Amino acid sequence: MNPNLELQLKTLPSEPGVYRYFDKNDQLLYVGKAKNLKKRVLSYFNKNLPGYRTRIMVSKIFRLETTIVPSEYDALLLENNLIKEHQPFYNVMLKDDKSYPWICIKNEDFPRIFLTRTMIKDGSEYFGPYARVRPAKVLLDTIKHIYKLRTCTLNLAPEKIAEGKYKVCLEFHIKNCQGPCEMQESKEDYDQKIDAIRGIIKGDFRKAKEYLVAQMINYAQNLQFEDAHIVKERLDLLENYQHKHTVVNPSINDVDVFGMTSDETAAYVNYFKIQNGNIIQSFTTEIKKVLEESDEDILEEAMIEIRQKFSSDSKEILLPFHLGLEIPNVKLIVPKVGDKKRIVELSEKNAKEYRIEKLKAVQIVDPERHTNRIMAEMQKLLRMPVEPRHIEGFDNSNIQGTNPVSACVVFKNGKPSKADYRIFHPKTVEGANDFATMEEVIHRRYRRLLDEGAPLPQLILIDGGKGQLSSAVKSLKLLGLYGKITIIGIAKRLEEIYFPEDPIPLYLDKKSETLKILQRVRDESHRFGVKHHRTRRKNSTIKTELEEIPGIGEKAVDLLLSKLKSVKRVKESSRETLEEILGKNRGGLVWEYFNSNL
Repeated sequence: MNPNLELQLKTLPSEPGVYRYFDKNDQLLYVGKAKNLKKRVLSYFNKNLPGYRTRIMVSKIFRLETTIVPSEYDALLLENNLIKEHQPFYNVMLKDDKSYPWICIKNEDFPRIFLTRTMIKDGSEYFGPYARVRPAKVLLDTIKHIYKLRTCTLNLAPEKIAEGKYKVCLEFHIKNCQGPCEMQESKEDYDQKIDAIRGIIKGDFRKAKEYLVAQMINYAQNLQFEDAHIVKERLDLLENYQHKHTVVNPSINDVDVFGMTSDETAAYVNYFKIQNGNIIQSFTTEIKKVLEESDEDILEEAMIEIRQKFSSDSKEILLPFHLGLEIPNVKLIVPKVGDKKRIVELSEKNAKEYRIEKLKAVQIVDPERHTNRIMAEMQKLLRMPVEPRHIEGFDNSNIQGTNPVSACVVFKNGKPSKADYRIFHPKTVEGANDFATMEEVIHRRYRRLLDEGAPLPQLILIDGGKGQLSSAVKSLKLLGLYGKITIIGIAKRLEEIYFPEDPIPLYLDKKSETLKILQRVRDESHRFGVKHHRTRRKNSTIKTELEEIPGIGEKAVDLLLSKLKSVKRVKESSRETLEEILGKNRGGLVWEYFNSNL
């Protein structure tokens, strides 16, 4: 270790702050935050540091810098800004080059409202950004159906209107505009509509409803029933839009919601902005893991970054789990029941669906990366020391102990390797004894692989519960392989995963790709075993008829069937054909057996 770095480590402050790691070329490697700088930085220099990538980074550290700040939240903000500015190699970053759309209320007389991807600092109001353009367009279309706003780009200054410079256009005649250019609509009425529209965009429908109800009553009192009916239709349209977009109790107002899911390589974070029970903003992003970051660390980073992106100043944030972070004047809540719990679950569901979409795309574009991710996930979920690149699955098939067979199927990199499939006929077991059959077959399979020096699997999957698994384990112990190969059982009823010497089964998420691969191995071993079991039963029935011929043994029967393929063809064959296959004596016996009554 560099002597200067060693000295720095001894003099670190025990205060909240930000630390920066540099290599010998003075390149910034990593920026981190800490509640206690001394504890956090020293943890990187432990002998038992977890994570290969983290160890690589630490080996490159030549010097460090620290900055003390008043609180952990200030450290998080400073860390976020430094990461954006310097983009260190070992930091996770929410890289997003998209230009998202905004709804703009233009700073002008009789303001226009439109969708834009460019923000101009001219006093105009911008609402958003919207992660998807379609919801923003639906909102704008709804507003334009309810309120007749101008779409022209004329400068409608009061003095120019007073001079009579403008004439109403086609939009007025088809009733899409109420003609402010000729003062057919007053500025006061127009501004009242704009004020109500601001509320709709923010999820507050009260002013819009009050405006429309007052307008409808006014028309009705003046006996303008057609106009009153038109306003009634607009009010119905607004209420329909509100019902479709209200997802929780309307009393839940001005709240940020975060949901998250993750795997070995990335995390997926969803964000909702809730106003009056309405989701007025939704955004989901993927964050690549760099140094085996925890979900808590990633969510903290993402929360600050996303709130800045959407200019959120909500005083309440709903989260799926607790964070060791305090934000001044903001409540961080992990709801346990009720509407707030349901909205967090909806956010988590959006994050999971986004992950599935991304993984499907990766599977098509980069299948090797897809396989690597699944193997890493299986290694973690099944508590394995290595990735299960080679899996072997076993299943027994018999009917009341007759014609038993055991199937062994092989999967490599998550896919069937059919050339390596094997069928075993039990030699030492009589009758229907699944446990003894499994013990024999496992011993025969791996005794042979050891004798031949062939590659052993990393994972053995037994179709069955504790009994079949225990029998297989006995054989692995006899061969000295127990503990060197991971072995598990899968029970069909609830898809429980059993581990040796562990009475409590593991239940995987039903949508887990690990469970899907295990189910496929199990189902394939069952299919392969049943197929051969049926073939053996069929052959057994056929052989029984031929073996009834006096003087004809099992080898002769096998020879006949290998040449003629069926009993029917044996019966129809000439004496000469049968004698050619079996010789004159035995061939004659077969022909006479089937033709003696002719």
